[in-house]
Amino acid sequence: MERKNQHYSSQFPDVRVKVFTVPVSLRRHLYLFKTITGIFSYKKLDLGTQVFIEHMTIPKNGGHLLDLGCGYGPIGIVLAYLSPQSSVHLIDTNKRALWCTRENIKYNLPERSGKIIVLNGSYFKPLQNKNIQFDAIYMNPPIRNGRKEFLALCKEIPSFLKRNGQFQFVMRKKMGANYIYNYLIQNLSDLYEKINVTFKRSGYWIFSLTSI
Repeated sequence: MERKNQHYSSQFPDVRVKVFTVPVSLRRHLYLFKTITGIFSYKKLDLGTQVFIEHMTIPKNGGHLLDLGCGYGPIGIVLAYLSPQSSVHLIDTNKRALWCTRENIKYNLPERSGKIIVLNGSYFKPLQNKNIQFDAIYMNPPIRNGRKEFLALCKEIPSFLKRNGQFQFVMRKKMGANYIYNYLIQNLSDLYEKINVTFKRSGYWIFSLTSI
């Protein structure tokens, strides 16, 4: 992987530190996100995440929610703002991203900063031996790491979902959204009761998978 693409998937990015502030309106609310070099989309919120946040669904009665691979935290922070009754976990492997996440929680959710759990580690490793299941898991997957890694994750996710829990993610069409959809239908229908594409916009597809 080229150096310019490897920073945000590294635990300790090897790139000079520079801090930015990214203002963005999401679902009729203005957020200010602190970002830093060495993390994904630090100069502005990427379009895929924007489309996903605007059209992701949140359990009506709240619950346990997870932003998996949270970056600097936009998905999880919006979830916590829109569903204050929920418990929200955010996980990432990038230490710089998690520093931003904690700062962004303090700034955007000052009254909830003690009720949101931020964990460092790769995918579900920080949750091992914690005996926790989620009502919904949300993700903008690092598909540049390879489809095989993401599809392996899709097989693992149902064990972390409650019955009828949802795994929602966004995928760019030209990065293989149609391939991913067909693979899920053909190979993982025994793990998910429903496999749907719920929205398409600007070349991005939003998926919703419901656990059995």
